[in-house]
Amino acid sequence: MNSLPNQPTTGNYGIASLYCGDLDPDITEANLYDKFSQAGPVASIRVCRDVVTKRSLGYAYINFQQAMDAERALDTMNYELIKGRPMRLMWSQRDPSLRKSGVGNVFIKNLDKSIDNKSLYDTFSVFGNILSCKVAHDERNQSKGYGFVHFETQDASDQAIQKVNGMLLNDKKVYVGRFMTRKERMETLGHPATRFTNIYVKNFGDANLSDEEFQQLFEPYGKIVSCVIMKDDGGKSRGFGFVSYETHEAAKKAVDALNGSEVKTCKLYVARAQKKNERQAELREKYEKLKMERLNRYQQGVNLYVKNLDDVINDERLHEEFSVYGNITSAKIMVDEKGNTKGFGFVCFSSPDEATKAVTEMNGRIIVSKPLFVALAQRKEERKQHLAAQHAVRTQGMPRGFIGHAYSGMIPTNYLMPVAQPRPFMTTNQVPRPRWAQQQQQGQMRQQPGAWPMQVPSVVQVQPRMQSAQGNQRPQSSMQNQQQQSMANGARQQGRYGSNTVRNPMLPMSELMMNQEPLSSQILNHANPQEQKQMLGEKLYPIIQAAQPELAGKITGMLLEMENSEILHMLEDNTSLNDKVNEAVAVLQAHQQKLADQQKIAK
Repeated sequence: MNSLPNQPTTGNYGIASLYCGDLDPDITEANLYDKFSQAGPVASIRVCRDVVTKRSLGYAYINFQQAMDAERALDTMNYELIKGRPMRLMWSQRDPSLRKSGVGNVFIKNLDKSIDNKSLYDTFSVFGNILSCKVAHDERNQSKGYGFVHFETQDASDQAIQKVNGMLLNDKKVYVGRFMTRKERMETLGHPATRFTNIYVKNFGDANLSDEEFQQLFEPYGKIVSCVIMKDDGGKSRGFGFVSYETHEAAKKAVDALNGSEVKTCKLYVARAQKKNERQAELREKYEKLKMERLNRYQQGVNLYVKNLDDVINDERLHEEFSVYGNITSAKIMVDEKGNTKGFGFVCFSSPDEATKAVTEMNGRIIVSKPLFVALAQRKEERKQHLAAQHAVRTQGMPRGFIGHAYSGMIPTNYLMPVAQPRPFMTTNQVPRPRWAQQQQQGQMRQQPGAWPMQVPSVVQVQPRMQSAQGNQRPQSSMQNQQQQSMANGARQQGRYGSNTVRNPMLPMSELMMNQEPLSSQILNHANPQEQKQMLGEKLYPIIQAAQPELAGKITGMLLEMENSEILHMLEDNTSLNDKVNEAVAVLQAHQQKLADQQKIAK
């Protein structure tokens, strides 16, 4: 066996490595070891996998102990079937400069669909040593009609081009030429728009044109190579077709003359035929250009996002409310397909200073009957990045098995809530007030730093504020003393939580909201930010626990991340609160499913 050029036959691990491509996703290292160990001692095998999903990428590296064994495997096993697919072998080339240089690389097109990698390799191997050979395939593993052959030397590739270009392969005349990058093709041949011969025609479905009529329409502009109307399975025209001219000039003349013309009351669209990927790239570029124009028009810092708008507010009212803070370039409320308001909109100012002033003054202000939420508008990508960063910070350092995001970080550290624990029976007029002071009882609520509270089973105690000095405690009213005594009696009657003698009935969310004292923005304004969240949490938790006892703590923490004005609105609007609770449950379930999937993949 001849030794391969530049491949020493020593036992060097690095120069006895093969690349194995076109593998089935289910192929493992063990399958490849069983296959290649027949050629000689194998040092190692690595199937390349996706970092996240761990699924095979369809290729692997096989490292032999001896280069001669690797050469033997390349000569005898290339394109052999493994799990029904022919594997493609080549020397592992770690240096990409050889591949990118284009030396010895040949491009072949107009291949018959039946020609596969092995057939192409057998056809071109007579001209010299082949480093790589591949026929391009689509997602259904069907040949795209073109391929590439990379020879070891430029002389071999020149000889292949000279001998095979224009020959018939499986009764089809093939083109063989030097491989050129897209940049080289553009420089040498120009943009496809300047040299097209194939045109695309549509919008003539209602004209009922026959094939002859269609061809006669385009014949005056030059010699036609092919002309076809696309039809469905029943032979009916689909309203579009293609015309191929012999020269670019004829095709361009037809486009200029017929685009926008009327044929039997149908206005034709005639343009250069484009490949799917080219059309997608053009549309993507057009979309990006429009997006950049919008961004330049609504520069960062001047566009405001306004939500929680009352249904009666329209564009004019929105403009009027914000116009006192500066020059408004646009004010728009978003509506659905029926014209009904979606409850949010955008206001764009002419300068960042005006926008900042509007945010400061208007955020939380009640317009009609709802407090507004006003903030700087964010692009969708920026908002996703911001939420992802928040999620990463919250989940950092969470204990193993913790479900959901790090919601304990969302709740004030001195806010204690029993998680999904039964409570003694309380009548509706015995619902605990949020500002109980500490009371000595047999059991205690205990909380570890950064963790959820743990509860001694002998007592139920809601303790919103942990006060270190008794001097900070507020005097209790007689009503509060009666409520606390009633709670203590209920706890003693129940005994340990394991008993089912007395249960707290689940009240509907709307009924619990009705039984609570209202919390207004005026009351909140007299407290510091931490106390505000505390007060809101004390209102939210019992309502949410009635609907979601197992997840009440986490959901309360999630909702406390919202603006205070939005939380007040939810406390007044049962439907809004229900919607937010359902959204939170969906997020928790999705995160739990994601963790389960990751654990399955890890196993």
